[in-house]
Amino acid sequence: MITFIGGKGGVGKTTCSAAYALKCAKSGLRTLLISTDPAHSTSDIFETEIKDEITNILPNLDALEISAQKESNAYMDRVRISLKNVVSPVIIEQIEKQIDAAAISPGTEEAALFDKMIEIITERNPDYDRIIFDTAPTGHTLRLLSLPELLGSWLNALMTKRKKSIALMSMANHSGHAEREEIEKDPVMQILKQRFDKIERARKIMTDNKKLSFVFVTNAEKLIIDETVKAVNTLEKYDIYVSEIIVNKILPDNMTDEFWANKKEQEQKYLDIIKESFKNKKIFLLPLLQEDMKANSIGLMADKMIEMQ
Repeated sequence: MITFIGGKGGVGKTTCSAAYALKCAKSGLRTLLISTDPAHSTSDIFETEIKDEITNILPNLDALEISAQKESNAYMDRVRISLKNVVSPVIIEQIEKQIDAAAISPGTEEAALFDKMIEIITERNPDYDRIIFDTAPTGHTLRLLSLPELLGSWLNALMTKRKKSIALMSMANHSGHAEREEIEKDPVMQILKQRFDKIERARKIMTDNKKLSFVFVTNAEKLIIDETVKAVNTLEKYDIYVSEIIVNKILPDNMTDEFWANKKEQEQKYLDIIKESFKNKKIFLLPLLQEDMKANSIGLMADKMIEMQ
């Protein structure tokens, strides 16, 4: 099972991701925790160095902090290799210049990060009982998770154009059977089809609620609730199932100070709105803890995941 944990910046996504991963590991599930947020904090929580390669940090718990820059460099290197195999040596130098320009263009790191996510989703899934993605703030995550559908449509259009191009080049000299053979052997078509098939496999997993779910972390505050509602609607438009809502930083009961008593009363109103807004979701409450999240306290948060009735 793959779980993405997301939400607005500052709501506590990383601590919730770490707590959930720890809870899974303690229950005997082989668990992989992955941070895709450029501001990695997983190492800080567990007080151990987590590299950009899968690292074991606790029994049954591995972790990975993806380096978007490293993945971007590797991604562009793969593009270079692919293009060198299909274009004339005469234009290689010009191609290299175009690739260098693309490497610093907006969206390149997102595409590279998505490639790494696809690799993990399609290849590492059998190695673990739970794979948990600690994602970047909502807007970045929504763009990332909408890529399978967008890239799939784009690649499909490219393959259609390439087929037409091959057909025009071979029309005068070859039969339809020879044309089909040329399409199958064409190196550009092979690259496009491999890419399309890989994205399609990832898309099928991401839209299968038996294999992947999305958990949103929110706080009992109006602006954060409003953003969460919009984000859930956007994800479900792309057929990505949102299974649970975690309401983090719940104030203690029986507040006596007037200020905090008023805050608690306001919080309850927002909890009612959350229950109404997400009737078909499981809702979990996590209390505001007295101490910062560190290796010796993250277990407390894992133990306090309770379902809201």
